[in-house]
Parts: sequence; C-alpha cells; structure tokens
Amino acid sequence: MNRKKKAPPTINREDRPFFCFGKVLFLLATGVLVYALALLAWLPAGFIWQQLQPQITMPQGIMVTQVSGTWWRGAASAVASGYPFRVQWQLGWPQLSELAIPISWEIDTAQSELHGDLGLAWPSIATVTAEGSLVVDEFESLIRQSGGAMVTGTININHFALLWQDNQLESASGLGQWQGGLVSWPMAERTESANFPPMQASLGTTKGGLALQVAARDSDGPAASATVLWNGMLDLRVYKRLLDLAGQPWSDSAKPEDMVFRIRQPLLQGVM
Repeated sequence: MNRKKKAPPTINREDRPFFCFGKVLFLLATGVLVYALALLAWLPAGFIWQQLQPQITMPQGIMVTQVSGTWWRGAASAVASGYPFRVQWQLGWPQLSELAIPISWEIDTAQSELHGDLGLAWPSIATVTAEGSLVVDEFESLIRQSGGAMVTGTININHFALLWQDNQLESASGLGQWQGGLVSWPMAERTESANFPPMQASLGTTKGGLALQVAARDSDGPAASATVLWNGMLDLRVYKRLLDLAGQPWSDSAKPEDMVFRIRQPLLQGVM
C-alpha cells in the first residue's frame, strides 16, 4: 500500500521577530565596542598628560605649559632654559610586518624649525630622523651665557639619524652646514671677531656619547671637535686650524692638527 509523503512544514519568516535576543545582544556589544574605540581614538592628549605627569620626571630646565589635540595627533607647548617651543606629532598606520609604529614630529621656536620621524618597533628599537634650520641669533643669550662663540645667520640640518636598540645607542649620524660670515667670541675682557668661510659639522657616535666635528668645507681636517656625554658634560677641543681661520697668532712650529686648548663643562648651565 503506497503512503503519500508528507510535505515538510513551511516556515513563514514574516512571523519571526526581527529583534531576537541574540541579535539585540550582538548589536549592543557592537555599539559598545564602537563607542569605546571612538572614545579611545579621540581621547584628549591633555587628559593623558594630566594622568602621566606625576609619574614623569622632566629634565631640569624644561617645563610643559600646554597640551592639546589627541594622543595620535596633537601638540604641546613647553619652555626649555627660558626658550618657548612647540612640539607637534602625528601617528601613522602601524606596520604589522615590522611590528613598528611611525610617528611624524615637528619642533618650532620663534624662528627655528626641525621636523622628522620617530619609529618605535618591537621589542626595544627606536629610530629618529630630522632635518631643518636653526637661526643662531635666536639663542644668542644662551650661547653667551655658556661662553661659546656666536655666529650669524642660519645653520641648516641636512641630515640626522639615530638608532637606539636594546637600551643603548647603536648609531648616530648627521650633517649640518653654515654659509659663513661673522663669528665673535669672548677673549679675556673683550670680544674678538672674524669672518669665517663656509663651515660644516658632522655627527657620529663615540664611547659614552656623541661626537661632533666642525671644519671648513674645503679643509682636510677638523677645526674643532666636541663630545657630549650622556650625563650632559661637554668636552670641547680646538685645533690650530680654527686659529688660522680666525686670523689669530700662534707658534709657527705648530701644525694645523695640533690641539691648542680644551674646555670641559656642562652643556647647559645648571644641568650638572
């Protein structure tokens, strides 16, 4: 005897409620996640600074006066040794293949400007690049206070690169150029001056700090060299080449590469 097969029951989807419990829970969780991400993305940098400031020890002579923007794109106003400056930053998209975050930055004073990139990579790698220009006249009082030589015009930073890895400096390099002009320096109770040719400064690393060499562009050796140690101490050496450029008398038997004097003092007064 043949039995007729029963047709499967039909489900009328129009009779099912659109907002079932699972869907409501999913939409609620999604909304909370989006809201939390929006709050995080637009979290004010000033609020973050207020929370972190008590745990951060700023270098002596540097004071942050204002922070604005967000944590990923913002700006901070500060004062260093009496000179106001402004720092701006912007985070780029993370580089997942290298586990790195690129950050663009810019530092401006009344007349000078530096800009570059900061790269932070896992687990403990940091790179910094920079270029820009420094108007020396802007920092005249600080230079006079430290007893250094005063130059006129602008120093162009053509290149600067630094690599920090495993809690130590791996490498540093840089090149700055000055078009030449009048240079003045203290000499006993008077001030001497002379016109210098175009000069350039090259930066490298040395044990315990950074090494800087200053030379005329067409010279075969340094006119002066300086080492800045991590504790803020400056070790400055001057060679006879610099006296020749300044037109200052010295022993005729001395060679251009002979060191004529040496100064060792804190880079900024009051740091040590």
